[in-house]
Amino acid sequence: MQSEGSLRERLVDAGVELVLSEGVSSLGLREIARRAGVSHGAPRRYFPTHQALLSAIAGRGFADLAQRFADAVDEATSPRAQLRALACAYVRFAQERPGMFELMFRHDLLRGQARAAGEPRLRDATLPLFGRIVELIRRRREQEGGGRRDVPAEETAVALWANVHGLAQLWGWGSIGLALGEDDSPQDGDRLDRLVTALLDAHLGEADA
Repeated sequence: MQSEGSLRERLVDAGVELVLSEGVSSLGLREIARRAGVSHGAPRRYFPTHQALLSAIAGRGFADLAQRFADAVDEATSPRAQLRALACAYVRFAQERPGMFELMFRHDLLRGQARAAGEPRLRDATLPLFGRIVELIRRRREQEGGGRRDVPAEETAVALWANVHGLAQLWGWGSIGLALGEDDSPQDGDRLDRLVTALLDAHLGEADA
């Protein structure tokens, strides 16, 4: 007999597989239960609401993104270079996992309180990622100069994150290629580098500043 914990994880695993292959609209309780090989009422034993299960699935997405951040960054490089790597990793994550990316930033999940016992709030998963951006912006200012020092690092981080998130969404919608009159290939690394450079220049100053 499987433990309560393993059955719970099986439900989350099934939800992750569904959102990656079929998108957010596929994440009905019955379909998740069917994919997990349990009765349609089983999810309620582990998650108080449908929203709580969706939050647990989205939590896996934040864990994946955090690992990508860790893999992308070379701590020996400059703060600006690390911010570039994080921005590129963020956009690529959105390109490769659009369903999960959409789920992770659903306002009802980020702001909601419904979650399984012992589960942290989903929005708390964003705080370490945001804190890392703030710290790199502070280090950029201290070590390299550039950017507007009269704007708090936290506000610059919010503006930069908003721009990178918008870039990720617009790219996913096909709007970037339309605006530039080019094909919208998610594999276009040169275009991503150019756009991320423009964002960093706008918020941090140019590389040689």
